[in-house]
Amino acid sequence: MDMETVAAIPKYNLTEDQEKRLILREYRALLRSLKPKLKHGDKELIRSAFEMAADAHKTMRRKSGEPYILHPLAVARICSEEIGLGVRSTICALLHDTVEDTDITLEDIEREFSSEIARIVDGLTKISNVVDVNASRQAENFKKILLTLTDDPRVILIKLADRLHNMRTLDSMKREKQLKIASETVYVYAPLAHRMGLYTIKTELEDLAMKYLEPEEYREIARKLSETKRERSRYINEFVKPLKDKLEKGGFNFDIYGRPKSIHSIWNKMRKKGVAFEEVYDLFAIRVILDSPLEKEKEECWKVYSMITDEYNPSPERLRDWLSNPKSNGYEALHTTVMGPQGKWVEVQIRSKRMNEIAEKGLAAHWKYKEGASDESRFDKWFQQIREVLNTEDNDSIDFLQDFKTSFLAEEIYVYTPKGDVKMLPVGSTSLDFAFSIHSAIGVQCIGAKVNHKLVPLSHKLRSGDQVEIITSSKQKPNEDWLGIVVTAKAKTKIKDALKEEKRKIADEGKYIVQRKLENFGAAYNQHNIDVLTAFYKLSSSLDFFYQVSVRNIDLKELHEFHLLGDRLEPPKPPKPVVEARLGDTVTPAIPRKDTELIIFGESSDRIVYTLANCCKPIPGDDVFGFVSIGKGLTIHRTNCPNAAQLMANYGHRVVKTKWAKNKEISFLTGVRIVGMDDVGVINKITNLISGELKLNINALTIEAKDGLFEGNIRIYVHDKEELEELVSRLLQLNGIHSVVRYDTENA
Repeated sequence: MDMETVAAIPKYNLTEDQEKRLILREYRALLRSLKPKLKHGDKELIRSAFEMAADAHKTMRRKSGEPYILHPLAVARICSEEIGLGVRSTICALLHDTVEDTDITLEDIEREFSSEIARIVDGLTKISNVVDVNASRQAENFKKILLTLTDDPRVILIKLADRLHNMRTLDSMKREKQLKIASETVYVYAPLAHRMGLYTIKTELEDLAMKYLEPEEYREIARKLSETKRERSRYINEFVKPLKDKLEKGGFNFDIYGRPKSIHSIWNKMRKKGVAFEEVYDLFAIRVILDSPLEKEKEECWKVYSMITDEYNPSPERLRDWLSNPKSNGYEALHTTVMGPQGKWVEVQIRSKRMNEIAEKGLAAHWKYKEGASDESRFDKWFQQIREVLNTEDNDSIDFLQDFKTSFLAEEIYVYTPKGDVKMLPVGSTSLDFAFSIHSAIGVQCIGAKVNHKLVPLSHKLRSGDQVEIITSSKQKPNEDWLGIVVTAKAKTKIKDALKEEKRKIADEGKYIVQRKLENFGAAYNQHNIDVLTAFYKLSSSLDFFYQVSVRNIDLKELHEFHLLGDRLEPPKPPKPVVEARLGDTVTPAIPRKDTELIIFGESSDRIVYTLANCCKPIPGDDVFGFVSIGKGLTIHRTNCPNAAQLMANYGHRVVKTKWAKNKEISFLTGVRIVGMDDVGVINKITNLISGELKLNINALTIEAKDGLFEGNIRIYVHDKEELEELVSRLLQLNGIHSVVRYDTENA
């Protein structure tokens, strides 16, 4: 949705006639997908939205050169075909960029269509003038989208469609723009799609983001998946055959098929478990979809479960029952992992047709089935919680984005009150989060909890199925440490409020002290004088100023340096400025023009002050980006650094494209972790290879042997990534070495 939006055809060379035909073809395809939903007069409305958008964007091109109108058309088709939205949303999707990028105003849209459509388009229009320079523009935009989401969730669904099309057509963008957009996608939009129950879209967003953030790993897994496709199909058929026979005999109306796991989720497994592709056991999942009447769904899913586990042994800890307790994004299913032929674990998902539609189309399908649903929609509860947090005064966008991610986009756990009521909380919640979820008055007085009748501290992490009783005391008061204990946004907000309130009480004492001192000095106690003093002591608010006076951090002895004009204070003239600005000068060249590429250790490196990030220890040859941080100048991070997604998603404007220049004079510290069989002479072989054959300098070496296995951590100096890769492959060739993995020396 950016002006720098992206495009599908990098080499673009169509004539005007071919362009018109292409646009018309897309428009007709959109109408076809909406056909079942069209009511009287809808076609005309869609036509006028299309014409309005086509006319407004007629002079605009995307980065690839194609006509801009193809983007809104594609977004409208995703809304209709892949998310299952209707006519109103399609109109909004067609118009989603007009107010921001063209002369059309919200009033024009309201006049032509309706206030409902104007409101949604307004929600999709980005904020162009963010007041706070330090806050991230992306976080502000995101906050605005969420504010509208709670009034009309269609905003977020159209926004996801827009993001999906931009990701599908990211090729024609500059590398740093690709990194920024892909990071933001994986950080915020994929989890949001997941939360909206749009699993297919979430998966595609993650895979596309990975294609740009981890290109080598992405290609490697894709290659291995296509190489193993035939044997996987053969295995799936072998696995499914006896199940098909059983289900047919049982008289079920069903569909059963296998689908490969996404590249991103396979990569995640490899990373988390530290295993190779060949060792990821569930590369695919088997789905059984039953055509059952609503009242029999649950019963039939469990019957099928029992048939499957008669045939194959289930793994006891891998049963997931989302039939009895659906996720808050509406997802219902039964998952189990069973031991299939040839000793391979296979995940099986059992759901009805209705549940499957909710899993594919999420929120949109959820409304379709909402009539007659017994519980108040879980989505509505979720929106209500977001609404509460959005309406609070505290407006730090970056914190907000982080809190939103942990509070609202995480998986949930279910915990019970002593009376047996169920509460849904994000994974990682503590007893203190639970206390605040019951009521903020209970939260602020919480001193501990009993979980399953055992006494636990405030910081105790809860697990699904726990029964929690909160213990309170009227003497309890929240303190700063509590903010580190809780994960839910509600608890954080309420704790901050309580701390502010406490601060206010203490600050009142400071007011009297200030008033007395000012009157003794002959100055008035008024807002002007308070502001002058607050600014003089470099504090952000008068509340902070009074508080500091109250706790005796400020004793106002500088007051006699001030001048009096009547009863108004004038601050003392500042001494000659210390030349602090010189520091900043060295940083200036670190922000090159947007289109230049920053070269580290190249000719231009002499002028640039940079540091290598400690969190990921980049070495030459790694994919890196530069990040301009206030006070530190330029920091170089690897694109797969654990902090990269957050930096790029929140502060995309500070990312600088960076590459390495060849330089053999400088060595970098990096580390490898080696696991293998504990064999006589193995240490000797390793050190011989490193120091003797490869002539690398070892900085530290620790080896631990246990039960026939050894694990060694070696820190070495290398010149670049090639040298490190050569070392890894040579180590793997040694007898008895099982795995060699690079790690970041920070975490060693």
